[in-house]
Amino acid sequence: MLTLLNLLSAVALLVWGTHIVRSGIMRVFGASLRRVLGHGMAQRWLAFLSGVGVTALVQSSNATTLLVTSFVAQNLVGLSSALVVILGADVGTALMARLLTFDLSWLSPLLLVVGVSLFLGRKTSRAGQLGRVGIGLGLILLALQLIVAATHPITQAAGVKVLFSSLTGDVMLDALLGALFAVIGYSSLAAVLLTATLTASGVISFQVALCLVVGANLGSGLLAMINSSAMNEAARRVALGGLLFKLAGGLLVLPWIPALANRLAQFPLSVEDLTIFFHLFYNLLRCLLMLPFVGPMARLCQRLIADAPPQEGGMKPRHLDAGVLDSPALALANAVRETLRMGDVLERMLHHFERLIHGAGREEKAVRRLDDDVDVLYNAIKLYLARMPKDDLSAADARRWAEVIETALNLEQAGDVIERMSGDVAGKSVAARRAFSPQGRKELETLLAQLHEQLRLSLSVFLSRDVESARLLRRAKHRFNLRTRRYAYAHVERLHQRNPQSMETSSLHLELLGDMRRLNSLFCALAYSVLESQGEAPSPEDAVTPPAMAKPDTVADGREMPPRTAPAGR
Repeated sequence: MLTLLNLLSAVALLVWGTHIVRSGIMRVFGASLRRVLGHGMAQRWLAFLSGVGVTALVQSSNATTLLVTSFVAQNLVGLSSALVVILGADVGTALMARLLTFDLSWLSPLLLVVGVSLFLGRKTSRAGQLGRVGIGLGLILLALQLIVAATHPITQAAGVKVLFSSLTGDVMLDALLGALFAVIGYSSLAAVLLTATLTASGVISFQVALCLVVGANLGSGLLAMINSSAMNEAARRVALGGLLFKLAGGLLVLPWIPALANRLAQFPLSVEDLTIFFHLFYNLLRCLLMLPFVGPMARLCQRLIADAPPQEGGMKPRHLDAGVLDSPALALANAVRETLRMGDVLERMLHHFERLIHGAGREEKAVRRLDDDVDVLYNAIKLYLARMPKDDLSAADARRWAEVIETALNLEQAGDVIERMSGDVAGKSVAARRAFSPQGRKELETLLAQLHEQLRLSLSVFLSRDVESARLLRRAKHRFNLRTRRYAYAHVERLHQRNPQSMETSSLHLELLGDMRRLNSLFCALAYSVLESQGEAPSPEDAVTPPAMAKPDTVADGREMPPRTAPAGR
């Protein structure tokens, strides 16, 4: 019983070490790996080599599969390209199996000592996260040694020898047992190394070992299906395609296993080395043969896993993948993409509001529905960011985290302002059959057009954090404020001229000017965060006197303003 418990604890240590390596690599190189995979998707061979390289780096084809499925789930890459990366990942894990067969007993304690020293000394820095990777690699090597040590007494038991001795004829049964080893051990790599150890000790024959290796590859496909079960349809198609490729390869090679075993046994190598080399070349040849069929496989997976019917109830989050929360670079990128969707919804709200000003009363309901979508996205982003491990964020990631949550909050408040403006126009103008004066409507349309530009520029600054664009956004904010003041004076001038339409809509008109000024401030708030992060002091224009207290003679474009004092805003 104690031996079995030691084996299970070693497997658990292997799973935990793989998780630490994956999270550490993604925190240090997450954005770089994303770019590598993204650039590699353009050509099939580059995508294949990207899968090999990334798997060699993160020490696990399961980790690469999870990364690629998350990209597909967010519509960042196509299914065919993702399947090519999965094939490359299978070759990468076979290469790692060959590397780990060397005597690396000295490397595990070295990695653990260096990794712990770096991680505890500089936890949130890049060096600290590299130390985390070192800890994970050390645990993986240690776990593999413990698995071999724990299975040795098990393989020497008489009952186990009898059990394995029965695996001598049915290649399908042997392959299924290999798949079971991979699923239980949560790693095809551990299953292959265990098979090589059993072969070297004489517990199983070389032919059975080859069947177990083929089955272990099938087990890794089953693990990918289990890991993607909670993801969307696009991600599950990637796991299904990888599993079908492994199944096809197994069905092709299993009938030839007896002949291959007899042929390979003639090579002057130990059976342990032959098992590892068979694993490497089997995956290499299988993946190369499957590359031309990724297109048909993608179409088959799309037919087998159809898209779910669209859910009612408005917009749903699309990019907030919980599977990458332990990788700040990827998680923040997902939150940024979802925040940009909020900006797109706000732009549609402004279009509907503009039609509402022209008397289209039905547009108010459309604005309300879109504001509900903004609220849904904001709550999802807020909860997603709250789940991120902030203690491990670097200074740059922590600043970006704050920018994302602040921008999402500003956009949510802007949605509320637009909804209130729509309700006011619908109730005080459309329903009451009171129209704005032609000049007043033109002024509102001009301000709305500028708000559209401010929103687009703000989202551009949010995405790129470009300092020049931030300065441009700040200047645009001041020009907008000056224009609203000028329009307020122009409206008062129309009141003195006894314009009937202006008098009927005076209160609503001035309220809209104040609300648009508020929208302008919300859209442009990010510019100050970007400029402050670069050490730039606030502009003197930021201290401008409120419009109700000032009587400037001119505005930025040089036009004179009416000499009358504008009434205070709301």
